[in-house]
Amino acid sequence: MKPICNQLFVYLIVTLIFISSAYSQTVNDATLLDYYQGQRYLEAVNYLKSIYQEPINNPVALRNLAYASQMASKLADAEGYYQRLYDLDSTKINVLISLAGINLRRGNLDKASRYYKKLIATDSTNFIVIKQLADIGYRKNDTSNYVKYLSKANYINPEDPDVASDLSNWYVNTKRNPLAEQVLKKAIAADPENVVLLQSLIKLLHAQEKWAETIKTGTQLLQKGDGSYQTMIKLAQAYYRLKNYTCCLETLAGMDQMQQNETSYYYMALSYKALKRYTKAIENFDLAINDGISPAIPSYYGEMAGSYQETKRFKKAVQLYERGLTFDERPMLLYSLATLYDTDLKDKQKAVKYYKKYLSTNPPALQRVYVDYTKSRITALGSRL
Repeated sequence: MKPICNQLFVYLIVTLIFISSAYSQTVNDATLLDYYQGQRYLEAVNYLKSIYQEPINNPVALRNLAYASQMASKLADAEGYYQRLYDLDSTKINVLISLAGINLRRGNLDKASRYYKKLIATDSTNFIVIKQLADIGYRKNDTSNYVKYLSKANYINPEDPDVASDLSNWYVNTKRNPLAEQVLKKAIAADPENVVLLQSLIKLLHAQEKWAETIKTGTQLLQKGDGSYQTMIKLAQAYYRLKNYTCCLETLAGMDQMQQNETSYYYMALSYKALKRYTKAIENFDLAINDGISPAIPSYYGEMAGSYQETKRFKKAVQLYERGLTFDERPMLLYSLATLYDTDLKDKQKAVKYYKKYLSTNPPALQRVYVDYTKSRITALGSRL
């Protein structure tokens, strides 16, 4: 494949140079070919600019500058040259494709979409263009156009694995499993070893609760080197549903530590419980709970409690501080609760209790001022108890 592409590349370069020479004898063919073959496109742009003087209206000169600028990633300049070509002749397919592609690279999705729509107005079955319109719909979170163009692309080429996978996944996500099955059936028949398609298939089978088939596809994916979280967790869940708890645990244990989360710990715990290994079950239930709780939760409760404290709703503030402490006894939560009891509620005993708890956490050096204040308040309040 690569040699053919290289031949076409050289042919394109030679053609451009030949056309360029016909327009201006001052262009040195060997120099330009050397720039292109060496992928020194910025030098090619500068070289061409030294020859073609503005205002440039000749299509040959504009094509050369547009191509070299595009390859040099001078996209704004390339778009300008292609726009001039488009203004000269708006029917040129290659110019429309270049304008659309450049705007896509620049993130100008609306402009890219307009050019692609001009293209399909003249060729409604252009698979690549329709696929690009689907991608634009996805990137813009435009579900209607995403599905519209994805479906059209799949109709034109039902064997394309990327389109079939994306469309199938969307059908599964929207609980339209029979349509997902139809899409995958055609694509997998053409390429049964395609990992992308098999990943979509395991997603469908899992959603259909076809546990034996899920295990078969998951095992196939593992043999092909796919150890992704989505594959492993679905395979493990299928083993659990079929009461094969040992294989469920083995699958989950085979996951990388970075992949472990609330769900994997939960299914480990369920499997250990089913096998009557209660100590391990409790251990993993605890891991699942800890992983499922955001580490920011105590801070949220602390901030909310502080807001109630500022509005003198002290009872509610106490409840929220204490709720935050059930998740994590963070030093500043304890300090805030202590000062609330001390300053606002005048409850000396509870103030001392929480000041002491604050000190027992060994607060960091940055909180030295709070530590000193706490010690002074414990001394002062202690003498009044």
